[in-house]
Amino acid sequence: MRVADQYFRTIWVDEGQLPDVQIIDQRYLPHEFHIETISSYKQMAIAIKEMQLRGAGLIGVAGAFGVYLAYRDAFQGNQPMVFVDGAIAEILNTRPTAVNLKWAIDIVCSRVASGLTLEEKAHIALDAAKQLADHDAESCRLIGLNGLPLIEEISDRKKGGVVNILTHCNAGWLAFTDYGSALSPIYLAHRKGIKMHVWVDETRPRNQGAALTTWELLNEGVPHTLIADNTGGHLMQNHMVDMVITGADRIAANGDTANKIGTYLKALAAHDNGIPFYVAAPTSTIDFALAEGLGKIPIEERSGNELRYVRGLYNGNIVDMLICPDNTPAVNYGFDVTPARLISGFITEKGVVKPNSDAIKKII
Repeated sequence: MRVADQYFRTIWVDEGQLPDVQIIDQRYLPHEFHIETISSYKQMAIAIKEMQLRGAGLIGVAGAFGVYLAYRDAFQGNQPMVFVDGAIAEILNTRPTAVNLKWAIDIVCSRVASGLTLEEKAHIALDAAKQLADHDAESCRLIGLNGLPLIEEISDRKKGGVVNILTHCNAGWLAFTDYGSALSPIYLAHRKGIKMHVWVDETRPRNQGAALTTWELLNEGVPHTLIADNTGGHLMQNHMVDMVITGADRIAANGDTANKIGTYLKALAAHDNGIPFYVAAPTSTIDFALAEGLGKIPIEERSGNELRYVRGLYNGNIVDMLICPDNTPAVNYGFDVTPARLISGFITEKGVVKPNSDAIKKII
């Protein structure tokens, strides 16, 4: 995608033999644009854990590059494979909810097995990670193409009137390598000339909607309005939302879907008001090892300080400000699970799928 007329992906490597990895550090957006150099697996693990990069697809690709860096780091040790195994375990433990992390790491590890030397394994891991990054971007482009007819149908029904879409958190290109999932159909519709407007949930406590989704939409020129998380139901009741599109961090075999905390409430409101609720995600987000999601998908619990403090720009500086009495108890679940019965369909790179196990298996 473009930032100030320059093309970027969220993660990439420079030219050269076994180079460092470059990422956009999303903690500083929308106020500052920082490119961070990641030169070790440990740095990558921290970047994933501390949400310098985030989003299911991007976490997977970052994990793949983390495996490459682990092999490169192992050049310095006496027991390289013991080191690599420990590094991979550490990367896997950074974010437990998104299934893409394990999916991508498993792919890299399976390919690396053919390498005879440590250096050869590092090169194979690097090539595999770059291929996964390209695959992620192409999958998201196809998600956009497959979701576009859903928006076109609403536009036709409204005789060319504005299509109002509500989205939660950030499932744009910042959550993947490029394009994004939930925002990809929106970008393609906007570029096609369809009149669009996006309601953007702020998405407490990390405010990914306010900080990241609005920044993306602004760069793309898509009309949008930031709303408080609790506003969506009111908008739906008053016929101000035509459809909801969110992303996903893990989809169980039956269609139950884990996504950013608060997604379930949006699905309930959409269902109550007869508004289509779509989940956009690549098929790599589907976890066939889980028959169902409720009570089965591991839900990450993050620091209560993310609730107690809010980050913003003050006098030209990015600061964290306490918004409650110090030491106030806080619980901070990162995700919730939306039952398949509340989902209208999954927009994937292979087509739009009904939210049930038979339909999901067929498209795979």
